[in-house]
Formats: sequence, C-alpha cells, structure tokens
Amino acid sequence: MDGVKAHPTQKPEALLARVLLSASNPGDVILDPFFGTGTTGAVAKKLGRQWIGIEREKEYITYAIKRISAAEASAEDTITLANKREEMRIPFGWLLEHGFLKPGAELTDAKGKLSAKVHADGNIITGNHRGSIHKVGALLQNAPSCNGWTYWHVKRNGKNVPIDDMRRELRAQIESGAGSATIQ
Repeated sequence: MDGVKAHPTQKPEALLARVLLSASNPGDVILDPFFGTGTTGAVAKKLGRQWIGIEREKEYITYAIKRISAAEASAEDTITLANKREEMRIPFGWLLEHGFLKPGAELTDAKGKLSAKVHADGNIITGNHRGSIHKVGALLQNAPSCNGWTYWHVKRNGKNVPIDDMRRELRAQIESGAGSATIQ
C-alpha cells in the first residue's frame, strides 16, 4: 500500500461489494466508522453509493483519499450487479418444463468427475443422494451449502457449461415474452 502499514481489519473489495450490493441501492449512503484505508469508500463509489468514513489515523486518511480519488464509478457494475438480486427467480424444474433439459439428462461438476441424473420431478439423483441441485451438490462436496446453478454443468455444443447459463437464457425468454426452446 505505498508505504502505508496494512490496516489490521482490511476487507477484500469483492467481499465489500457483495455486502453493499445485498444491503443497499445505488444512491444510498454507506457509513463505515472504522474507515482505515478507504476500501468501503472506494467500493461504494464504484457501485454508485455515497459514503461517510470515520478514521483517526492520519496516514490511513491520506491513503484513503488517494484511493477513493482513483476509484472509478462503473455504470455497468452499478446497474448489472445491483439488479442481480432483483432478477426473477427461476426454479430448476422450469428448465425441464421449458425444454432446456430432459429427464435423464446428465449433470456433472465443472471437471466432469462427479455426475447426477435429472429426474422428471426436478430433483437430481446420484448414488444414494436425491434432492435439489443445491442439496446434492453440498452433500457431494461435504459442504454446508452449494450454489447448484454454478456447481452443476451440462455438455453443450461440446463444452461443459454451468446450468446457470440455461437459467439466464430462460429468464431472458420469459422476460421478453418468447416461448420455450429445446436445448440439446
């Protein structure tokens, strides 16, 4: 940090971006009473939020001012990321109902090592596990949770792609008023 000692509680910008996106809207004011090197201010500026920072260490204040001055508001990030949490929810079963997947289709992890079959009721089945894309993904990874949309993949045009791509396509079709489509 250009000769400034590291702040003892510095947070990664990506983490703060997720927090600000989930807890605020563009134009809101973000208060950080332990401002440090200005990470919150820089992220707030990039996401179209106002900010108030409180810091007692002069060297951190000086660095924070430079950092925030250099931060650029990104209209694309502000619009795209802020609207993500407002997107229409798409249940996994809709991929079947709209012809994106068929019962018996094989889903794999990103590396193609673990697989599951899609059941007609919208559950997936692998070995002794049966349930939602999230539940089965978590069980296979021995993890407390799993985003099944990004964990599970399907072969498409010779490539292994996340089923989240299909969800985005279906959402776009529904929002545009277009009908269903079959994806092989």
